[in-house]
Amino acid sequence: MLTFEEKIKIVESFPELTRHNVSMNRVNFHYEESADDKKNVVYHLHPNGNGFVFAEYLSDYDTDQKGMVNIRDFSEADLRTVIQQSIESLAPTTLDENPFEERWINSNKQTLLLLNEGDLWNVYAGRNLDGTFRSYNEAIAFLDEEGFKKA
Repeated sequence: MLTFEEKIKIVESFPELTRHNVSMNRVNFHYEESADDKKNVVYHLHPNGNGFVFAEYLSDYDTDQKGMVNIRDFSEADLRTVIQQSIESLAPTTLDENPFEERWINSNKQTLLLLNEGDLWNVYAGRNLDGTFRSYNEAIAFLDEEGFKKA
């Protein structure tokens, strides 16, 4: 298990995050540029090694009711990965010249289209809007739950 000091050093290596000391020697790290109301990426990191990372929009983690994953026993690589993914899930999106588009298909050969439109990720069944999500990871979690795989 990483020590508190090692975890702090890892988290502080992300220049996008701002440190906020809170009660009982705990530390939070905010992502001030978040496109979401949520700004806490690292929550209640404690000298005993316990702490949480916001992972509500990530499909690879079991989260609590607040969308947090406990990082107490994470390795350095795992901690870096979840923090990077958390930041990406909260980052504002911008339109570019090549809009993002993915096709997803299920076992019945039904196809859905995932498009990045402005700050949203929209899933279409033909011309019909099937779902709107705030992040790519939230959209793919929905598609996975519905039994769709990237085509």
